Amino acid sequence: MSASSRRAGVLLHPTALPGGTGCGTLGRTAHEWLTLLGRHRIGVWQLLPLAPPDATGSPYSSPSGSALNPWLLDVDRLLEQGFLSPTDAQELPSGGAERLDPALQEQRARLLGRALARNWHGQPPSRRRALARWCRRQGFWLRDHCRFMVLRRQQGGLPWWQWPEPLARRQTAALRRCDRDHRQELLAEALLQWLLQEEWQALRVHAAREGVSLFGDLPFYVAHDSADVWSRPWLFSVGAGGALREQSGVPPDYFSETGQLWGTPVYRWRRHLLTGFHWWLGRLQRQLELVDLLRLDHFRALEAYWSVPGDAVTAQGGCWRSSPGTLLLAALWLRLALSGGLAGGRLPLVAEDLGVITPPVEALRDHFGLPGMKILQFAFDGNADNPYLPENIHGSRWVVYTGTHDNATAIGWWQGLDGAVRQRVEASLACAVTAPGWQLLERALSTSADLVMVPLQDLLELGDEARFNTPGTVGDNWTWRLDRPLEQLEGALQGYGELACRHSRSA
Repeated sequence: MSASSRRAGVLLHPTALPGGTGCGTLGRTAHEWLTLLGRHRIGVWQLLPLAPPDATGSPYSSPSGSALNPWLLDVDRLLEQGFLSPTDAQELPSGGAERLDPALQEQRARLLGRALARNWHGQPPSRRRALARWCRRQGFWLRDHCRFMVLRRQQGGLPWWQWPEPLARRQTAALRRCDRDHRQELLAEALLQWLLQEEWQALRVHAAREGVSLFGDLPFYVAHDSADVWSRPWLFSVGAGGALREQSGVPPDYFSETGQLWGTPVYRWRRHLLTGFHWWLGRLQRQLELVDLLRLDHFRALEAYWSVPGDAVTAQGGCWRSSPGTLLLAALWLRLALSGGLAGGRLPLVAEDLGVITPPVEALRDHFGLPGMKILQFAFDGNADNPYLPENIHGSRWVVYTGTHDNATAIGWWQGLDGAVRQRVEASLACAVTAPGWQLLERALSTSADLVMVPLQDLLELGDEARFNTPGTVGDNWTWRLDRPLEQLEGALQGYGELACRHSRSA
């Protein structure tokens, strides 16, 4: 790959953008962020999953894997376009600027949807036709998403397998009754998704104009309590009553002697094969309509996955089962090739291949020419053959990070190291460490990898008070927000852009 394709980017989830409503949006500030990136020739903006999050704010455990997060809707734009009145906007609750409050944002989204539906009768016929056309094109997911969100509220937040049996089993008469009795609520959900799509599409156009690629993220599994499992239970390892028959996780390892249980159903791959991977291809195509590049989380499960009995309390009793990942990726390649969506002949995917990865997983990744991931924070354990050491990163097909959303910030990481590890870091960098984030970043930029990514927190030299997520914990995860206006990022982004150019990386 030529030097001109070497790029650098920033990892920042849009909920962390500054703004006065308690959550970042897809509105003016997001556009200003793209302008900043483009001005300094920073070519990639990486985001976490854009789906509605769970009650903790995690976008990796969504009630609907194809929907967008209604917290991100920009009310100012809706006011300008006449979808809301000033009174509607004033009645919406607003959070503080420091931390995101998931419960408040959920309440705000619910009230916003009601206001949009209440005002819909006064909208011009052209808008009504536009919504109807869009809804028809989203047949793969939209109708069941709207039903699921409305019914879950009607059932007091209970998981779908605890709903009345006619609804849990999606009996035709019960669904028709839902469509008839909850027409206004269903309209509210559809309007939220349509307007989110409109705002996101405006961002995509702006990003292309600035020369910035949008880099998305897709969890491998979907939540048990989700529209996806409720609407197609036969594709997942759930019983007739909705209980888990098999669940996902990872086996015992160095980090956990009992392994990890994730509580999401594993796939009934034989049934996916019989349908020609219809659901998987629809899911992937939906994501690739939103972004230019997509990270597949837990990529190793496309080769083999750890399956644990549904009633297990630890992951120790699980076993490895094979996955038809080669066939799935080949089917995706063919679909994109036939539709003209296969730029350069390669799938626009990145394999999250962290942890203990076997040769068959590497072979699957390499067969399709997918970039893997390297995290420099993992590099300095003293082993000369550590695959994350910068000097062990060979070839261009990699995305190199200083750290990800799941890691400590570079400052927090450095402060937590003992003296021996610090010495190894300084030996690798060939200098004393005074600015961990920037020095790790420069070392990443100097590698042969096509793409280098850095969390915004590391550019701003923030400590672990700005950490976005600590895996295996609950509390303040997913709630960090940028505490300064975007114009105050000018110096850091300019420095990053100049540093990237010195290493032949640009938009």
